[in-house]
Amino acid sequence: MHVITFKPLYMERVWGGRELEKIFERELPAAGTPYGEAWEMSDRPAEQSIVNHGPMKGTSLNELWQNSREEIFGSGFEDSPRFPLLIKILDARDKLSIQVHPPAEIASELGGEAKTEMWYIADALPGAQLYVGLKAGITKADFQDAIEKGSVDQAVHSITPQRGDSIFIPSGRLHAIGAGLVIYEIQQNSDTTYRVFDWNRMGLDGVPRDLHVEQSIRCIDFSDVEPGMDEPNGNTLATCPYFHVDRLNLSTGTMLGNPDQERFSIITVVSGELESSDGRTHQEGDMLLLPRASQALRAAADSIVLQTTIPR
Repeated sequence: MHVITFKPLYMERVWGGRELEKIFERELPAAGTPYGEAWEMSDRPAEQSIVNHGPMKGTSLNELWQNSREEIFGSGFEDSPRFPLLIKILDARDKLSIQVHPPAEIASELGGEAKTEMWYIADALPGAQLYVGLKAGITKADFQDAIEKGSVDQAVHSITPQRGDSIFIPSGRLHAIGAGLVIYEIQQNSDTTYRVFDWNRMGLDGVPRDLHVEQSIRCIDFSDVEPGMDEPNGNTLATCPYFHVDRLNLSTGTMLGNPDQERFSIITVVSGELESSDGRTHQEGDMLLLPRASQALRAAADSIVLQTTIPR
C-alpha cells in the first residue's frame, strides 16, 4: 500500500495570515483572507479530511477509519470511534487568546473533550513568544484578580522559542501562541478550548470574542509555573498515552518505514524531500499517512521529519 495524503482544510482566524502560501507554496482558498490553521488530518463531524490522490481519492478519513481500520491503521484501535489525532499547521500573525484545554477527569462534566497537544516550531520571527504556564508567585486568587482587571498577560509566563524547538502542552496547561510563529500541532482529536483572556481585542465581526472564565479556572493547573521548551530525549520530542513524536534526521537515500510494522504512522516533512513508492515527492510542510505494512519512503535529499505514532 502507498502513502495516503489529504486535502488540507483552511480555517479563517482573526489572528491568522498568509504564511502558508509563502513558506510552503500552498494555494490558499481566498485572496487576502487571514488563515490561521490548516487542518491536515481531521476526523471531526463537520471537518473531514478527504484523500487527494490515488485509488482512495475522494474518501474521507472517517470512511477509512470505519471501513479499513485494521488494513490501513492496524490493530488495537477498537475503542476509538474516530481517528484519534488531529494534525494541524498554525500560522499566528497576531497573538492567540490565552486559553486552556480540559483535563480528562472534568472534560465531560464541562461538556467538552479532553485535549493534550504538542507544538513543533516550523518558523519563528525574531523575538516571537509563546505564553505557557504561570509566572512564579502567581496564586489562583492573583490570577482571578488579573482577569477582573484585564491584565492576565501580566500573570502568564513567556518563552522565546527558536525554529526546531518543541513543547508538550498537557491538558490543564495555560497557553497562547504569540505573533510571528508557524507551528506543527499534533493533538488529541478534540476541538474544546476555553479562552480566559483575548488581549482586550475584537473578533473578525467587530465584537469581543466569547470568554470561558469559569470553565478555564476549573481546568488550569496552577502548579504549572514557568516551564521551558522541551529537551529532546534522543529522537523523542514528546510521548504520552495519546501520541509519541520522534524527530528523525535522514541522510539522502535513507528508507523510512513504520517503527511498528503492524501500525500506521504520520510523517511531517520539516525539511528536505521524501519520495513515496507511487513516484510522488513530498516537501516541507507535507503530512503523510504511512499505512500499516506500507512501502517505505525514501529521502531524496538530507531531510528532517517528525514521525508520529500512537503508543500501544
